Amino acid sequence: MIIIISFAPYLAYLNDMACHKIISSFVLLFVFFCTLAQPGTPEIKGKLFMIGGGDRPPSLMKSLLETAALKENDYVVVLPMSSEEPDTAYYYFKADLEIQCRNAIVNFNFTKERISDNRWLDSLEKAKLIFITGGDQERFMNVVLNTPVYNVIKTAYRNGATIAGTSAGAAVMSKYMITGRELTDTVYHPTFRKIEDKNIELKQGLGLIENAIIDQHFIARSRYNRLLSALAAYPKIACIGIDEATAIIVQRNKIKVSGQSQVIVLKNPEQLIVTRNGLIKFSDIRFSVYTDGDEFSLDEPN
Repeated sequence: MIIIISFAPYLAYLNDMACHKIISSFVLLFVFFCTLAQPGTPEIKGKLFMIGGGDRPPSLMKSLLETAALKENDYVVVLPMSSEEPDTAYYYFKADLEIQCRNAIVNFNFTKERISDNRWLDSLEKAKLIFITGGDQERFMNVVLNTPVYNVIKTAYRNGATIAGTSAGAAVMSKYMITGRELTDTVYHPTFRKIEDKNIELKQGLGLIENAIIDQHFIARSRYNRLLSALAAYPKIACIGIDEATAIIVQRNKIKVSGQSQVIVLKNPEQLIVTRNGLIKFSDIRFSVYTDGDEFSLDEPN
């Protein structure tokens, strides 16, 4: 409006057609710059590399390094807070990776005392590969949730880092994180013994992937009941079970499988119903099995 008014004396000397063109041009410029000013969702430049646990064979470590595409001066940060023995978890991952990797591999075991360490946080944000070890995903989130570490991991991912993890380190990447506990049974079982409503416990994860829920050790521990329970809780979100020595590589909405075993994807249950006694049922489901080299896409998050 201000620009058009400032040109008003000159528009008086132009014919109607020229005036219309000039005004139209200013309107288009105004809309363009207003669009630029609107806050939007930042583009995600990074990748996720989620391993289902178990062994990490050399071929899988090679795939991880190819995904991260480290340059000579880049470095790897290991976050071992899922583990009861963080130094041991760091040691074994470093031993697996350094066979093929000459880059520095450093251990940042963030504790309550170091959770706001600016030097560590700055190094974490600039890392090109961040690896979250296995253990207990809830233990990891209890350390990082609502802290600067949580924000820095997401910033590094947005800016181009590869965020990798195994077992618990894969589970934490979901927005809705499986803890492994059943709410109707106080005894822990490696796999659920029933498919009932309000039985699975899901808590807040890192939210690096919002349109999928991740489960690990999937085929080796036959965790179908657990993942079906997660699907019933969030039927519009794909549920992905990753087996041991196998990974999924996520870049935006595209996923590629790498490793020795399989990846199971469950989604789109039809006519989902919970019976009066709490049992879950549905008439159909999309069930997919993928192996090394396969690629698939996820629906946009709802």
